Amino acid sequence: MNISANKFGLPILCLSVLLAGCSSAPVDETTSTIEDTTVQTASLEMEMEMEAEKAAAMAEAAAESVNSADTVFYFAFDKAVLSDDSRAALIENAQFLMSNPRAVRLEGHADERGTREYNMALGERRANAVKDFMILQGVSGSMIEVVSYGEERAASFGSNAAAWSMNRRVELK
Repeated sequence: MNISANKFGLPILCLSVLLAGCSSAPVDETTSTIEDTTVQTASLEMEMEMEAEKAAAMAEAAAESVNSADTVFYFAFDKAVLSDDSRAALIENAQFLMSNPRAVRLEGHADERGTREYNMALGERRANAVKDFMILQGVSGSMIEVVSYGEERAASFGSNAAAWSMNRRVELK
């Protein structure tokens, strides 16, 4: 009988110590604290309204600063000379860039005729012609990057005059 008392006594002792340690003082429910959130909600709503007004103002400003001028300029076969139409569109683009400064990239292209090296150089000459014209209109040269893709990024696939004329271009991006 002595063995069974030790056998059950130790677990009962541990259980009673555990239960005693878990007990807590009684909570007085008559004095509970509830925060007043009406002020916090009102300020959050005001912040959300202000953010919505800001977003609307930014959207309106972005809509006003949209450039509607052409951004693709076409060239004659084996030439890097701007046409009158291209010059008119570039003047509009230059005015837009001066009132809305941002960096732009001029991508020069050529048709498939000629060697790869020649077409890369021709695409670069075309892009530089556009850059030089924009600088003359007052756009900062440091905002303009020139890249030539030569014949590598064709706008129109085919080996005919229509396809070639679409590929002889500079794109303003």
